[in-house]
Amino acid sequence: MKKCILIGIAGGTGSGKTLVARNIVKKLGRKEVVVVEQDWYYKDLSEIPLDTRNGKNFDHPNSIDFELLYEQVLKLVNGEEVEAPVYDFKTHSRSTKTQRISGHRIIILEGILALLDKRFRDLMDIKLYVDTDLDIRFIRRLKRDIEERGRSAFSVIEQYETTVRPMHEQFVEPTKRFADVIIPEGGENHVAIDLIKTKIQSLLEEGKN
Repeated sequence: MKKCILIGIAGGTGSGKTLVARNIVKKLGRKEVVVVEQDWYYKDLSEIPLDTRNGKNFDHPNSIDFELLYEQVLKLVNGEEVEAPVYDFKTHSRSTKTQRISGHRIIILEGILALLDKRFRDLMDIKLYVDTDLDIRFIRRLKRDIEERGRSAFSVIEQYETTVRPMHEQFVEPTKRFADVIIPEGGENHVAIDLIKTKIQSLLEEGKN
């Protein structure tokens, strides 16, 4: 029997998934909630040349080590400790460092493909999809990749046109149908966040009985 609550947050790149997760953490506290990011589990590409790594399709499900992600999420919801990977987005490689996660009653799995795999959905108590207009998502992606990941504007735009948008339409958008709640405008939707908080608290109370 599961010991922890698992919440899945999916949605397109730049939709506001991370802000939704952060606002849930703010509402319930860091002692109760931990966020596990799907992006930590990108496959390590350190064995291939850097220029080849840059051309990989990072929005296809095959780019994610779902086996390790599932293994660790399963441990977390059963109250066990894990050493989650740390990913370097500038070199597209997995760091030798890890991050220890344990002792939380609420686990949030956040990522564009969080609702894709049925194994994860079957573990989830609440499934969320953050729905934001395409132009807003693109601008957020552009700013993030330039400011945080050292990318050029040209490379971000080219990647968006060739892989990000097609993969969103093929793999991400269809998972909306699995969501219990669709949140327009992401973390700025405070009514939705408050409703989710109330539902989580109800689940926590049920778990005590």
